[in-house]
Amino acid sequence: MRKVRFFRVFVIVLSVVLATSCSEFRKLQKSTDWQAKYQAALAYYNVGEYYKASVLLDQVLPVIKGTVDGEKASYYRAYAYYHQKQYILSASYFKDFSRVYSRSEWAIESSYMEAYSLYLQSPDYNLDQSSTYKAIDAFQIFLNRNPYTDYTQKANDMINEMQVKLETKAFENAKHYHKLERWEAARVAFETFENEFPDSKLNEKVAFLAIDAEFSYAEQSIRAKQKERYEKTIELYQVFLDKYPNSTMLRDAEKYYIDSVNQIDKLSNRS
Repeated sequence: MRKVRFFRVFVIVLSVVLATSCSEFRKLQKSTDWQAKYQAALAYYNVGEYYKASVLLDQVLPVIKGTVDGEKASYYRAYAYYHQKQYILSASYFKDFSRVYSRSEWAIESSYMEAYSLYLQSPDYNLDQSSTYKAIDAFQIFLNRNPYTDYTQKANDMINEMQVKLETKAFENAKHYHKLERWEAARVAFETFENEFPDSKLNEKVAFLAIDAEFSYAEQSIRAKQKERYEKTIELYQVFLDKYPNSTMLRDAEKYYIDSVNQIDKLSNRS
């Protein structure tokens, strides 16, 4: 019974505290005293009440932007939205801070946090990667302007991570065409992949699959188009041989080459 009574008392006290807190917050929202709002916003931030902090800072900043207090308020507002996981807004506010207060001690950190906020918006590889491209661009701008900071290695690591994500998406898209036996689209997608990601570890496999796709495309083509497509297979094989002379896939690639040469001979004898 004592435990039940204690719990009831605790709930009542908590309800009163929350009601009082909400009442004070609403009064602050309606107040015209920007200093009171500003101090309350910082207090809310320090105890993890990021929503309340962001609301009050949004109200105060138009009045104090460009001042010493405005600098601190802008910095804390960006982090208040960041802690609420509203990364698009935090990226925007960090960017705004580093532009307006470019000489601030927090300017470099804010520029990094803009890119990091965008990075946190980057989705799984199988989804739209617009946010990923924006994050990579933001990190590259950051590194160009600040090449030697404590954030340099982290920024480079995250760029590499997102590049792998973009590579994976492009590779899976090309493989999807291959799986559907849309041979021309697959071969074009594989060649595009090699052009866009010249340093990718997947390029050896991509180059082999491009040969496979072009050979299959030639086999299914009308007779008038077969010769040029077998010739394209041979061309792709020769490039593959030059780039990957020790590849474990070379023997299979060579079969496509030999079959293409034989098919071209047969086509020539029929004409």
